[in-house]
Amino acid sequence: MVLPEEQARLYQPRPELLPAAHVPSLSHYERLYQRSVEEPHEFWGDVAKEFYWKSHHTGPFLNYNFDVTKGRIFIEWMKGATTNICYNLLDRNVNEKKLGDKIAFYWEGNEPGDSAKITYSELLHKVCQFANVLRSQGVKKGDRISIYLPMIVELVVAMLACARIGALHSVVFAGFSADSLCERILNCGCSLLITADAFYRGDKLINLKHIADEALQKCKDRGSPLKKCIVVKHLGREEIAVDGTCTKSPPLKRLCQDVQILWNPATDMWWHELMSSASTECEPEWCDAEDELFILYTSGSTGKPKGVLHTLGGYMLFAATSFKYVFDYQPEDVYWCTADIGWITGHSYLTYGPLANGATSVLFEGVPTYPDVGRMWSIVDKYKVTKFYTAPTAIRLMMKHGEEPVKKHSRKSLKVLGSVGEPINPEAWLWYYRVVGEERCPIVDTFWQTETGGHMLTPLPAATPMKPGSAAFPFFGVVPAILNESGEELEGEAEGYLVFKQPWPGIMRTLYGNHQQFETTYFKKFPGYYVTGDGCRRDKDGYYWITGRIDDMLNVSGHLLSTAEVESALLEHTAISEAAVVSHPHPLKGECLYCFVTLRDGHEFTKNLTDELKKQVREKIGPIATPDYIQYAPSLPKTRSGKITRRILRKIAKNDQDLGDLSTLANPGIIKHLFNSRCDTKQ
Repeated sequence: MVLPEEQARLYQPRPELLPAAHVPSLSHYERLYQRSVEEPHEFWGDVAKEFYWKSHHTGPFLNYNFDVTKGRIFIEWMKGATTNICYNLLDRNVNEKKLGDKIAFYWEGNEPGDSAKITYSELLHKVCQFANVLRSQGVKKGDRISIYLPMIVELVVAMLACARIGALHSVVFAGFSADSLCERILNCGCSLLITADAFYRGDKLINLKHIADEALQKCKDRGSPLKKCIVVKHLGREEIAVDGTCTKSPPLKRLCQDVQILWNPATDMWWHELMSSASTECEPEWCDAEDELFILYTSGSTGKPKGVLHTLGGYMLFAATSFKYVFDYQPEDVYWCTADIGWITGHSYLTYGPLANGATSVLFEGVPTYPDVGRMWSIVDKYKVTKFYTAPTAIRLMMKHGEEPVKKHSRKSLKVLGSVGEPINPEAWLWYYRVVGEERCPIVDTFWQTETGGHMLTPLPAATPMKPGSAAFPFFGVVPAILNESGEELEGEAEGYLVFKQPWPGIMRTLYGNHQQFETTYFKKFPGYYVTGDGCRRDKDGYYWITGRIDDMLNVSGHLLSTAEVESALLEHTAISEAAVVSHPHPLKGECLYCFVTLRDGHEFTKNLTDELKKQVREKIGPIATPDYIQYAPSLPKTRSGKITRRILRKIAKNDQDLGDLSTLANPGIIKHLFNSRCDTKQ
């Protein structure tokens, strides 16, 4: 239990960080921050000078409208300037900065001992090869490419090859189901899919090609034009050298599996066969700063995933700058972000941000607990990781196993620890700080979203005194405000809706194919502001504390899930007439899914039905969405207009009897029954 005085205590940055720090004091941060919000064209203009531009912007440096009452919402940074983000990440580092021999990624496989490394020069060659492969398959600027791969180097290569030729990549997390993959392919009209034969997640074999085949059949049934699939041979993999020759990987357990995959010669092509004859030189496509870079899907409150669209110029500046300052990146660092590239964290802080700074990163295929719970710390020691970025879920999982698996590893290389994905509870913060970091590593507890492209609220390692559980202060260019229900800005100590008052370079530009939903979701509730959908508290010292989602969304292990999406999956079962999903506290995941279901006539609520429902949600959305609790509800509490009162259901799920006003309920009698039949923790 964390005492209030301990939570309010300020933990000061360590003095040894100050001499080399980019931002060595709070006053230095405040000066830079003021410049970034008062003179954004000057601040970000200086950042832009660090990158290569084929031509410079012809209009305003920044042009935007955040107010729906004044017309269409739009954001433009440096429109008219031309560049290529892949060129800036690779060619610039190899040719101008002479970093060709520097390691870009240490790849650590699922099995200990299965590892590889790739330099900036080698990565550039592979990216050029695959860019040429894509062009040979008819891919051109503006086309959308789906990438459904495990955490392997080919995933980074595929993303950057798309960026090199001006195609948009749409990465789909390899834990998603065939239905989820199909929905994303259809939504953005992808013309080609890149996947792998199979991979291991811990000791579980995932036949990725089988899932991809199922998704492609569903797409075909719904009229998709996608007819090509490039497949990486990952199990029993042949390493393809730059000159096209093959070298066998070490004969490890995962490489010896005989994975049965179906092969359709009319659709399927092997990655390594296409790469073997591809040139290692590829002229980049020079793109406008506001050209589209990628689409990444995040759960929507309507139940349909939203295709968040990022453009290349502003996103490049913001990912690069936030990586540099938030992790206080130094050239000798070895950085490890444990996030999957299927999420925005893996885009901004494992791919684009680190490579833009010429950093060396660890790319990890496995899970924190395989083959033992000390795996993360053995990797830290193996590669002498200095900057480490993970999720509160992983931290709580480590806490569960105690200090011994951590302390048997040195971890002496660590300098900065980061947290991402959800608000970190003070207990986990203090354990992370004291046990993992031995009270010498500052913690950067970062708040941001898929939509923001990069960090919005965060401490800086050498500048910000830390409070356990607080995301501290805004990053450069970010102007937060807290509003009440009426849209009035609250000053000083306050709690309410977290919004942002002006654009930063990394902000999303729209939802792919649905600008109206973009405006409705983020700008209509409070005209003139970007609405995050999160609640927030500001304390007397000006520190910001994220209090959680205020819409119908859940944050499960750092993954944002739509309650409507889960409800839709439950309702597809023939036994279910109504379903309502709410959040429930979970000691490891932060939140989990608590589902209420009403049955159709003629059906019984049994353990078999519960198992079927969990399986259905898992197959429709993915394992991360599997409900922890499913409760039978003869009926659901509703208002007189027929709206389900999820506020009441959240109280029931938590066994909280303080229900507040029930006067609007049409059927208050059901509440006592639902309390009495709550799921226990054994389900």
